[in-house]
Amino acid sequence: MKVPDRVRWALSVVDPGPADRVLEIGCGPGVAAALVCSLLETGHLLAIDRSAVAVRRTAERNASYVDSGRLSVKQVSLGELSLPPASLDKAFCVNVNLFWVGNPAAELAVLRKALRQGGQLYILYGDGPTKHDRVTPMIADALRDNGFTQVEVLTGGGVGVRAKTR
Repeated sequence: MKVPDRVRWALSVVDPGPADRVLEIGCGPGVAAALVCSLLETGHLLAIDRSAVAVRRTAERNASYVDSGRLSVKQVSLGELSLPPASLDKAFCVNVNLFWVGNPAAELAVLRKALRQGGQLYILYGDGPTKHDRVTPMIADALRDNGFTQVEVLTGGGVGVRAKTR
């Protein structure tokens, strides 16, 4: 399968390290999961999606990574996800609108708790109908209002917002 440009750009921004513990929110068909897992050595990716079809497709596409222990796939919404505190280095999503269509406070609380101190959250969108000036200010404000720091708008190959935990 051809890797969409927005996914390649997103992974260049997230830049997972070989030992990183990463969460992908909204894994879809598992294309980004394959790219992340190919970079991991001792790290781990947890890929989540609300859709049973997406979870099945991700697990099937990445069966060797699941078997090796580098990838876990779970059907769950972000707001219902339970993770140990400070268990993640990075979390990211590509084209997931929950951060700007409503109040994402519950989801951001889950992420703030699960990310280690200084952990990074990436909310990314490919170029297209999601306009930079329409969504990034709302996302950046929501991150600041919910305890994230060093909030930065990203452009070039896509748009998004990066933030850190305290």
